[in-house]
Amino acid sequence: MSAPAKTARSLDDLVAVGAVPRTTAEGPTLRAVSERYAVAVTPAVLASMRSTDPASDPVARQYIPTAEEATTAPEELGDPIGDHAFSPVKGIVHRYSDRVLLKALHACPVYCRFCFRREQVGPGGEALDGAELARALDYIRTHEAVWEVILTGGDPLMLAPRRLVEIVAALDAIPHVGVIRLHSRVPVADPSRVTAELVAALRSVRAAVYVALHCNHAQELTAEARSALRLMSDSGIPLLSQTVLLRGVNDDAATLEALFRALVQARVKPYYLHHPDLARGTGHFRLSIAEGQALMRALRGRVSGLCQPTYVLDIPGGHGKVPVGPCYVDLPKEQVTDPNGGTHLYPPPAKDCA
Repeated sequence: MSAPAKTARSLDDLVAVGAVPRTTAEGPTLRAVSERYAVAVTPAVLASMRSTDPASDPVARQYIPTAEEATTAPEELGDPIGDHAFSPVKGIVHRYSDRVLLKALHACPVYCRFCFRREQVGPGGEALDGAELARALDYIRTHEAVWEVILTGGDPLMLAPRRLVEIVAALDAIPHVGVIRLHSRVPVADPSRVTAELVAALRSVRAAVYVALHCNHAQELTAEARSALRLMSDSGIPLLSQTVLLRGVNDDAATLEALFRALVQARVKPYYLHHPDLARGTGHFRLSIAEGQALMRALRGRVSGLCQPTYVLDIPGGHGKVPVGPCYVDLPKEQVTDPNGGTHLYPPPAKDCA
């Protein structure tokens, strides 16, 4: 595969850099998929692939389009977590009383093949204009229960640095906003965007700034990605991670263990392991909740608590995010199961406490 100098933004671009065979690209199904769902693969992501075959490489599977995406199941949705129903003004999603999403733009450095917003984001994903951003900020100002603002979209670190700093400063000027969280793929997908100037700007505000990294496989944590993360953590920015549980990418305990250990060593706390959402054309990535619970159970006692994310499901239709990990307590008798499968009464019988 030739070394690309810029992001591949179409099926033809992927063919040109050797990421998709020309004979494969000539099929009408794959062409239709690439026209329906946005394509973008950065040079950094391509360099992290050991093979560009989605069937054999966990990074390629996340980014290289396949004909499988043309298959849509009846239960799949264009807006699987119900963002639209909770959007009082453009750019705002207000599902929980104390926090809002601020979607300042709909562009990303890369487009994941499993994205739950795949029908909203893309190369035409414009940023909020000045008037729209002003209305979004006014909404936050007038809702004093909002304590946390989550910049997402789209990827907020794709904004021009000056624009991002303006938005963060405007949020910081709202007294009841105590936390600003940025959700981003940039540190692994385009780490050169993480500069000392950007980090200094994020650290200059009163509010606590957190960065939540989206990373699904340890292979994504290249030397360049680790350097970008180190630049942020050295400056004092707390780092979290969000991972999507994906068939063919990370659906075994050893792979998850390697990922979570690598994240913690990079000073990133695993935060959420997301059950995949019901986005259209993503059925080949999904597994059952029972399978996810079995994986989480396998990790319990196997890796440090620092490495344990919360396994969550965003209930379709906008009903919110809930933990769906394994339960170790059998009620009403209050029997607790330990990581090795042993069972214990709580509180223990008096003879066991002697």
